[in-house]
Amino acid sequence: MVRLTRAQTRERNRAQVLAAARREFAERGYRDAKVDHIAERAGLTRGAVYSNFPGKRALYFSVLAEDAERPATPAAPATAETSRESLGAFARAWIDRLPLATDVEDDRRIGRDVLPEILADDTIREPFAQLMKLDAILLGLALERLRPAGPPPARLVRVAEAALTILHGASQMTAAAPGLLEPFDLVTVCEGLADLDLGGGWPPVPPVPSARPADDPWDPPDAVDALRGEPVLLTGDGVVAILGLHRLEAAEEAVRAAPPSAEVTAVVVTGDPGELAPLARLVVADVCGCLRRAFPASAWPGLRVVHDPGGVLAAAAGVPAVSDTTETAVRIHGGRIVARADGRGACHAAAREGTPSARRP
Repeated sequence: MVRLTRAQTRERNRAQVLAAARREFAERGYRDAKVDHIAERAGLTRGAVYSNFPGKRALYFSVLAEDAERPATPAAPATAETSRESLGAFARAWIDRLPLATDVEDDRRIGRDVLPEILADDTIREPFAQLMKLDAILLGLALERLRPAGPPPARLVRVAEAALTILHGASQMTAAAPGLLEPFDLVTVCEGLADLDLGGGWPPVPPVPSARPADDPWDPPDAVDALRGEPVLLTGDGVVAILGLHRLEAAEEAVRAAPPSAEVTAVVVTGDPGELAPLARLVVADVCGCLRRAFPASAWPGLRVVHDPGGVLAAAAGVPAVSDTTETAVRIHGGRIVARADGRGACHAAAREGTPSARRP
């Protein structure tokens, strides 16, 4: 018999705990699930569970994140050509994941306790709000890439925020009042949002000093783009923004200020990797999975999102310690860090470094 290394044993135990927890949450619901029962199902001790997850809620978020990130059954490539068609397709993809009223034991009901947990804890509400902002940025940027050429560009992030509010509300009403919602009505409502003029609403940029010149090596670790669900190289010219969970909306500042050819990457970090990192994975994966199904690849936003729960990528960018308020951005050129900025406005400052003009009107 081959003897497992300590790392292999830990990975095996973690997988066993996740599988056992998923069965426990599916059968009993989050409220009634017990860590002792999960340990028993996994054939491990209670201590082994806690050595991998800091608590039941962290384990719950991790189970849901694993489910959300699991590759879906391959579907035909999206063929929508307009923002209206794609937003309708996005709504259909979202609704497809909701449990049917007749399926009382549907495994998809496992996620119905997420929002109550967020509402019950103020330490989670702000990160969740910022994660929703990031979701809206991704969806809004995709909608903008399908707008017709000609008139001055409109910012469609507010349209995306409205659509996500409707769809999250639909998720909650499906759990609270099964059978009330007519799915086709929701699709029609979301399609109609694409035609609304909700105003410019360009995000304000706080006054900040210019980015500081630098000449530092850039050797990033392997990374996965959460939008595309595949490995991504971070060595190209562009902007890498290290953002804590209270500062995710700043990613849009980098996108708007960077030149069209620049690669823009938002690296998501947190001071609570045990509980908030899986929540971040879950919220981002929920939107990215639907976006990949609804929008043609040519319309996927240029913004890349990379989760960095251990802060390894942040350290490579010169940020040795991270928190939920972290905002640091570096400009990459020729395989080196040529500029950096810290604090509010850092994304805008680093993106504009060496750029004649920003893309913001």
